[in-house]
Amino acid sequence: IAVGVGIAASHPALTTTPPCLWQVYGTVMTINRGNPAAQEVLVDSWPEFKVVLTRPRREVASDDSDLYTNTYIVYCRDLGDHQALLASAGAVNWGQSFCILGNLCPKASGRAPQQLNIYVLFGSTPGSHPTMTAPKLSSLDVSHADLLNETWSFGGNEKSRKYLATLIRHFPSICLLDAAGHPVSWIASYPFGAMGPGYTLHEHRRRGYMVMLINLLAKRLHALGYPSYGLVDVENYSMQRLQESQGFHPASHGACYPQPHRPSSPSQPYTHL
Repeated sequence: IAVGVGIAASHPALTTTPPCLWQVYGTVMTINRGNPAAQEVLVDSWPEFKVVLTRPRREVASDDSDLYTNTYIVYCRDLGDHQALLASAGAVNWGQSFCILGNLCPKASGRAPQQLNIYVLFGSTPGSHPTMTAPKLSSLDVSHADLLNETWSFGGNEKSRKYLATLIRHFPSICLLDAAGHPVSWIASYPFGAMGPGYTLHEHRRRGYMVMLINLLAKRLHALGYPSYGLVDVENYSMQRLQESQGFHPASHGACYPQPHRPSSPSQPYTHL
């Protein structure tokens, strides 16, 4: 069932949402702000629901090999609902490469699943950042997409560069520029309202730049009505410590499991999750 986003945004389960639903809520907020990523929201029933799926509209999901643009957000109450969703006709396009970000982790075949913890800001605003002499504060520009693509752990190809350019063009970001106008530290935000990708060039680290940028971007997103949160890999201990220094903490039952899919045989879609 396709849901009108104005209605969805006012639903009590979303407006008082736990962190495991924040990616859905962030997507709905983005849709209500002009829908720059051309997303749509589907549920199994309304107003009571057990399954929520957000996905790109067909007009933007036109490249079958672009798993960055072809990103789905899935919220399910249990794994049975998750598998039923994936098996339902038309829910996902198995002929495309795509990535599902889900709150539950289906059993992976032969490999450990990646887990991203949801780091939540408790309280309305992050802590204050230290006053420091720093490069010029600015927002990212599309011309910076190549640099982000070179440094992003999921980047390094033309599809990822296109995706990062979309993030820069349509969603809040903040960066520090050196005297030549080149970014030395930055953080962007995703279509579902989470902070990231973020990076500081090695020669500019240990100066507190990322602390300051996370602080400022969290305040900017909070002012727009988004929850203040980010996704951090369970093995990225330095970013975990940085988040916690600013009042962010791992959310109880708040984890996200990226599940990439690349089509090979239409008769065996689940082997790639």
